[in-house]
Amino acid sequence: MKRLNIILPDDVALALDGIPDKSRFIAQAIREKLKREGRKGLEVLLEEGYRATSREDHELDEEWKDVTLENWR
Repeated sequence: MKRLNIILPDDVALALDGIPDKSRFIAQAIREKLKREGRKGLEVLLEEGYRATSREDHELDEEWKDVTLENWR
């Protein structure tokens, strides 16, 4: 465990008033946020990968289309 002193906006501090174990609540909220951010980063990387291979996929499709059409002639 690590003790931290943090400053929160008044509205956030007020919202925490009714929460019995504030440390646990804040730790859970931070974990969830980090998990979402990690997923978002992964989604961005996957999208970049798909975009990068899009042109190559299209070129391969065109090559196969030509080969397939030759077999039908």
